[in-house]
Amino acid sequence: MKMIFIKKANILQLLFLLFVLSSCTKEKKKTALSDAQLPKSTLPKMKPLTNESPKLTAAYIESKKRSIEAFYNRTWPNHSANGSFLVAQNGQILYENYEGYANFREKRLITSTTPLHLASVSKVLTATAVLKLINAKRIDLDQKVNTILKEFPFPDVTIKTLLNHRSGMRNYAYFTDRDKTVWDRHNRLTNQDILTIMATKNIGLESKTDTRFSYCNTNYAMLALIIEKITKLSYKEAMKQIIFKPLGMNNTFVFDYDKDKDSIAPSYKGNGVEIGKDYLDAVYGDKNIYSTPRDLLKFDRARNSPDFLTPKLFKQVFTGYSNERKGEKNYGLGIRMINWETGQNFYFHNGWWHGNTSSYVTLQKEKVTIIALSNKFTTRTYKVRKLAMLFGDYPFHLDKGEKEE
Repeated sequence: MKMIFIKKANILQLLFLLFVLSSCTKEKKKTALSDAQLPKSTLPKMKPLTNESPKLTAAYIESKKRSIEAFYNRTWPNHSANGSFLVAQNGQILYENYEGYANFREKRLITSTTPLHLASVSKVLTATAVLKLINAKRIDLDQKVNTILKEFPFPDVTIKTLLNHRSGMRNYAYFTDRDKTVWDRHNRLTNQDILTIMATKNIGLESKTDTRFSYCNTNYAMLALIIEKITKLSYKEAMKQIIFKPLGMNNTFVFDYDKDKDSIAPSYKGNGVEIGKDYLDAVYGDKNIYSTPRDLLKFDRARNSPDFLTPKLFKQVFTGYSNERKGEKNYGLGIRMINWETGQNFYFHNGWWHGNTSSYVTLQKEKVTIIALSNKFTTRTYKVRKLAMLFGDYPFHLDKGEKEE
């Protein structure tokens, strides 16, 4: 009887031990599952800015519409535009126009829902996602990049110097173009390829970090990798969850080379000849977002919402960091600016990739959004900045023959 009792005790101890181990295993699995779900549940999300006031009167809208339409007809006479154009104030559209073809061969017209390539205006959206992660304390503005991307070879480069183009890095389009031992142009380049090349091919800095401004697409290709590392999502999915979906930007997406290359609006030279894809077309963060003016209006107003960032961080976004030379032009955290001696400030970003040109203007004091996109190469896209003069004291120079409405 004693032996049976001991055996029963041993069995009970063994069962208890198995129960404890099983509980620990389940707890570990539960923890691992929570970690896997963490990015989705804790991702910071943009919030729409709605019901802006005051509501514009019909007379005011009509007056501004006439002036904007006159500017549009001067800039693109005889319906020569091939793209999308919108001007809004307080979130209310004053004027919009959509002309030309998204696809010349198919005779597919550009409409208000046609996504066009944003080129470098994509940088504003990439910066916005990074800023939301900073605001949520997932990363720090002054954090060293090599604490996130372990193989990143430049120890002094921070997230801030990526955002404001003061990292000193070289442009990936140049160091992958000239030497076949660095990269074979028959292969499509990816963001990870850029990082690996810099880490293994002795690609040095162009200048010492944070000593001068040098606009460089490599900065934003690295920011896209940081977004992926921190969120544990693809850049495409992270941008969708942080920005596009919360704001209802239903016609905005990150270009997926394999999935989208045959369906997106191609780009064209000024003479209408289609421009094909090349080995750089799979890199994202610095470019490769497609959108519409109406979607970008939602985005712009959300960026001017009190919920966007803390006041301190918001101010840092619109501070110029390149003051080694005296001048009016500067760059903040993902935004270009002109700072006149009068105290007036103008914030914008332009873009150019293949035949795509883009212009994004945000007049903060006047709550005005100006968007111009084209998939047929033209520099006229950039002239829309002059419309700022309709809303405030922005001292742009008029071209010969132009007059202010």
